[in-house]
Amino acid sequence: MVHAVVVGSGPNGLAAALTLAKAGVAVTVYESADTPGGGARSGEATLPGLMHDHCSGFHPLAVDNAFVTLAQLADYGLEWAWPEVQYAHPLDNGDGAAAVQSVDETARGVGDASWRHIFGSLTNQFPKITRDFLQPMLRVPDAPLAFANFGLRAGLPAHLLTGLMRTEQAKALFAGVAAHAFRPLDSFGSAAIGVALTTAGHAYGWPVAKGGSAAIINAMVDALHAHEGKIVTNTHIESVQELPEADIVMLNTAPKAAAQLMAPVIPGAIEHRLQSFRHGPGAATVSLAVEGGIPWTYKPARHAGTVHVGGSSSEVAFVERQITTGIMPRNPFVLVGQQSVADESRVNNGIHPVDAYAHVPAGYPHDATEVIVQQLERFAPGVRDRIVAHSSRTTLELEAQNPNFVGGDIVTGANAFDQLLFRPRPAINPYSLGVPGAYLCSAATPPGAGAHGMAGYNAAQAALAELQR
Repeated sequence: MVHAVVVGSGPNGLAAALTLAKAGVAVTVYESADTPGGGARSGEATLPGLMHDHCSGFHPLAVDNAFVTLAQLADYGLEWAWPEVQYAHPLDNGDGAAAVQSVDETARGVGDASWRHIFGSLTNQFPKITRDFLQPMLRVPDAPLAFANFGLRAGLPAHLLTGLMRTEQAKALFAGVAAHAFRPLDSFGSAAIGVALTTAGHAYGWPVAKGGSAAIINAMVDALHAHEGKIVTNTHIESVQELPEADIVMLNTAPKAAAQLMAPVIPGAIEHRLQSFRHGPGAATVSLAVEGGIPWTYKPARHAGTVHVGGSSSEVAFVERQITTGIMPRNPFVLVGQQSVADESRVNNGIHPVDAYAHVPAGYPHDATEVIVQQLERFAPGVRDRIVAHSSRTTLELEAQNPNFVGGDIVTGANAFDQLLFRPRPAINPYSLGVPGAYLCSAATPPGAGAHGMAGYNAAQAALAELQR
């Protein structure tokens, strides 16, 4: 029987394990923490009975992809819930912009037909497009025309794409989504993640997992156990030589950590590439228990699962450039998760869990609670008085809890154009570590960050293909 070991039980590690287990491989997963989950953990961060998501909260790319089709996690209890408004972006004048699942309705809301022109055809083609952009780039696309249509927009600097829009509402709405890349919005390819997430929002919405993102992990764990896979927690692996003999080794780690785990057997050229992998800016988080929810002045934001807090499109662009140069903004971009808007079971006695994080320079050591609350007060006066409990984590605390988040980099790698296309290195098989049977399967590999499991799935498929050769 073929045996595999997986180091790291985040979404990609578990996706790799489950993909292998469903193919008949005997799989054991090793996790250094006392529970599996990685960036998809949930817990009572503020008050007893109030469930917060520790990192990922919304999952637009996890509804329909090759891994979720294989895994059938609904059979293991996973349920999705959608907010009325997928995401919103308040502005200083009490106005703002909101994205709903309909492209046409969103375009009407922002008063800009260009929104329909940019995202309409992409939304119709998105199931075909995802089959290509959720894979490594050095391959022949399955749907070349649809993928080219996507690439014409995704390859642009984000500020050029916003330049095609006529209203500030449309510009700000897209800038907030593009900021998920943690990149200057005038850099080449900085529109890519914004285009992907915006189109996913229209095609699939931005759903939450009912009960918290940990429900995704729980379903994956149950599915893995159903296929006789094993998970060993509280076990820190420092070298692959500590692992039992196996035909396949999967590392759900950051690239530099993978190079260290594989020493001294990894080829020098690949080790150099992994050691040279660049990480991006960081996130500093705060979990809030808010009585009655956040009283946004822009009322559609009260119905939004995600709210991007950053002001005008030019202000978002300015602060995103600051963090990449090591400057902490006075008014940083803040992403706010209001999961209870979609999943009312998360509300406890009128108290709503709110999960927010600010974009900050890599390794920024200070607590960001006050600057985040100030940004919330700017667009939701009186919210400070509604906060009944909170907890926070700095970039360094995030890294301590999840070593893949180097310097607080929650997307596991800078989204500079070269790494956006060829992460963690240019290769037909970027998952291979240059040693037969050894693979990297973390978010540092294609297609990148998110609890969609596709990096793990792709790595596992590469391993299965190698076994058959």
